[in-house]
Amino acid sequence: MNLIVANESHFKYAQDICDTIAESAKVRGTGIAKRTPEYIQRKLSNGNAILALDGDKFAGFCYIEVWGHEKFVANSGLIVHPDYRGQGLAKKIKAKIFELSRQKFPDAKIFGITTGLAVMKINYELGYKPVTFSELTDDPEFWKGCQTCKNFDILTRTEQKMCLCTGMLYDGNNKKKPEEIKEVNSKAFTRLKSIKESLFLKKKVENKN
Repeated sequence: MNLIVANESHFKYAQDICDTIAESAKVRGTGIAKRTPEYIQRKLSNGNAILALDGDKFAGFCYIEVWGHEKFVANSGLIVHPDYRGQGLAKKIKAKIFELSRQKFPDAKIFGITTGLAVMKINYELGYKPVTFSELTDDPEFWKGCQTCKNFDILTRTEQKMCLCTGMLYDGNNKKKPEEIKEVNSKAFTRLKSIKESLFLKKKVENKN
């Protein structure tokens, strides 16, 4: 498996990336922001993406988004092709894009929002901490990207304060190195997710009544 910093020569994988992201959202039944091939190509061309290739076959992907005049960066769009899941590839891609983010934007805080327990666990092991949305970027363009997510109504109802996604943040000013972070107990994130789901499901039922 080859994990590389993508460039314009990899444009041919853009449609495969979009299709894999969309299919994953259907299977998981979770909200996810849609991406277009043109959007993915922009990430490939500016050196802000990691691509996992098995020979010439697409295996996985993740990219960097820059917000707030480089005060914040997000590692977004993490996806692994179904043929390569269950092999620890997502963790390797996340570690690689995290390393690239710190190299290119050493003064930025790195953040992400996700509903996936596996991604939360990986982020925590890299040194991220769960935070409120108010600690993330206030750039409206970032939150605009959530409009294609099926849970966007929750985000708007809470005035961007909360959603089914969990916000996670890595602050480079934290003196602890990623390798010094203890492995997370995944039960904590499972409980956090179930609390959120119960809260918003109850709210939805109340609104209908």
